[in-house]
Amino acid sequence: MRLDDQRESDNLEDRRGDGGGGGLRLGGGRLGLGTIVIALVASYFLGINPMTVLSMLSGGGGMPAVEHSAPPAHKPPADDQMAKFVSKVLASTEDTWTDVFRASGKQYVEPKLVLFSGMTPTACGTGQAAMGPFYCPGDQKVYIDLSFYRDLKDRFKAPGEFAQAYVIAHEVGHHVQNQLGIAEKVHKAQQRASRAEANALSVRMELQADCLAGVWGKRTDTMKGVLEPGDLEAALNAASAIGDDRLQQQAQGRIVPESFTHGTSDQRVRWFKRGFETGDINQCNTFQAARL
Repeated sequence: MRLDDQRESDNLEDRRGDGGGGGLRLGGGRLGLGTIVIALVASYFLGINPMTVLSMLSGGGGMPAVEHSAPPAHKPPADDQMAKFVSKVLASTEDTWTDVFRASGKQYVEPKLVLFSGMTPTACGTGQAAMGPFYCPGDQKVYIDLSFYRDLKDRFKAPGEFAQAYVIAHEVGHHVQNQLGIAEKVHKAQQRASRAEANALSVRMELQADCLAGVWGKRTDTMKGVLEPGDLEAALNAASAIGDDRLQQQAQGRIVPESFTHGTSDQRVRWFKRGFETGDINQCNTFQAARL
C-alpha cells in the first residue's frame, strides 16, 4: 500500500506497556478465570464473539453490562512504524465514512482505535489478545493487539499490508453498523432468538462488515490511489483465511455450520469483493440477501 503521503489519525490511543486490566465484572458479579478461558477458547478457535459467550455463561442476553476503568491514553512513539501504519489506515477510514455519511445527510462520529498488549479494560469487558481485533459498541472503540498481525502472517498465511488494513476496516465496519443503528437492532433480535438463530444473525453482521471493508477499500483507492499490484489479493486471502469453516477444520478437524458466527471463507471473500467492486454501501444489505 502507498501510504507515505497520507495523514495520520488523531484517534489512536496507545495502551501498550500499561499492564493488564484487573478482572471482568458482568451484571454486578465477577466471573471466574475458568469462565473467561472458555470464552477465549471459543473466540480463538471457533470465531465466536467472546462477549456473547460470557453473556450466555453469566445467564444474560446480548451485550453484558460491564464495569471498567481504562488506563490513561497516550500517543505511540513517533518512530513506531507499525503504529504509524495503523494510524494512516484509520485516517483513511475516517475520510471514507465521513464522505459517505455526509452524502446521505448524516454525521459520522469517528471511533477511537486502541493499541494494547495482552489485555486491557473496555466497556465490553476485559479485552484479551486471544480475541483478535474487536470493536466495542459500548465505548465506540476498536481494539487491537498488534501481535495479531504476526498470527495473520504465520498462522493464517495471510501476509501483506492490505490484509492488515482489511482487519482494521472490518472492525470500523462494525462501528458504521453501530452508527446506523444496525447493531442495536441485531442485538435485540438475538436476545429473542435461539442460539442457532442468533449465530445466523451474527454471520450476517460479520459479512456486512466485510462488505463495508470492501467499500472502504474501493473508495480509498479511488480517492488516493493507495493500492499496489497484489494488494487486493492479500485482502481476499485474509478474508478467506478467517472463515468459520477453515478455522473450525484447523482447530477441531470438523465443520459445524450451525455454530458459524462470521461466515465461510467463500462468503467472506464474496461480500468483501461485492463492497470493493461497487464501492456502494447500499450493496451491503446482507440481512435482505437470499444468498450469502
